[in-house]
Amino acid sequence: MNRGRMYLFLALANLFWAGNYVFGEMVTREISPISLTFFRWCFAFLPLVALAWLIERPNWRAALHEWKLHLLQSLLGLTGYTLLLYAALGLTGAVNAAVISAINPATIALGAAIFLHERLNRVQALGLVVAFVGVTVVLTGGDLGLLIEQGFGAGDLLVIGSVLAWTVYSLISRRLVTPPITATAVQSVFAVVTMLPLIAVTGVSLPSSAAGALGLAYIVIFPSMAGYALWNIGASKVGPARAGIFLNLLPVFTVVIALAFGATLELPAIIGGALVIAGVYLTLHVRRSKVGPSDTTSSMSVP
Repeated sequence: MNRGRMYLFLALANLFWAGNYVFGEMVTREISPISLTFFRWCFAFLPLVALAWLIERPNWRAALHEWKLHLLQSLLGLTGYTLLLYAALGLTGAVNAAVISAINPATIALGAAIFLHERLNRVQALGLVVAFVGVTVVLTGGDLGLLIEQGFGAGDLLVIGSVLAWTVYSLISRRLVTPPITATAVQSVFAVVTMLPLIAVTGVSLPSSAAGALGLAYIVIFPSMAGYALWNIGASKVGPARAGIFLNLLPVFTVVIALAFGATLELPAIIGGALVIAGVYLTLHVRRSKVGPSDTTSSMSVP
């Protein structure tokens, strides 16, 4: 195993997912979050099926035996998470959304401790506290009194909703036997089918500009296909605990891309983001002796 190459795969996956925030914000200025979510999986499901076949050589019949879990996963992670995130991007912006979403590994660890009775050591518990403090700084803009007076913004609440949806998705994914890329392929088919009634009511629209069309193409190709493939290849080789540390790159890459496209960065986002990254790093701190064969990689993915 070329460990350096695997680390590059994990870093690239986070780079591609970071672009999902920036380009998602741009595309939702031209089409609705419903249209973007539908087109993302409509255009991605066939290539995902091909990737699964090439990389994992799955037993499709065995995968379909878990169709009820795949349907639930699709509604939570591919449709629910994505709709909430894209709806939030136009209200709170890519940088804030990425920083808040970066707490996902910590919420997954907390959920596993509560519902799956997985133990957290003191360092991990400290990491949870630090990460949540960081998100609070971002949500309040550093002014807790303003939060008490005005409450959370709608965009921030939508991002929190997407975090909760992905947390439940990740906890349920630990019950799946289906390999991760194959699971994503099957769930993307369910996402397209289950969205058809919604599309029949709301209709769909395509981007009206070349930039919007390129943004949609990016979301289909890189976060939806290449990101999943690179992440799962890398995580399967280096292990979920070490791979999880690379998730700290997601808000960093998002900030860099957003700044390149002319976004501004406020001090509370910098401070809060640094706390979230530090907290997630501590939360994912697992001694090697405690990393066993039951650890999974699918729960670490952040599309």
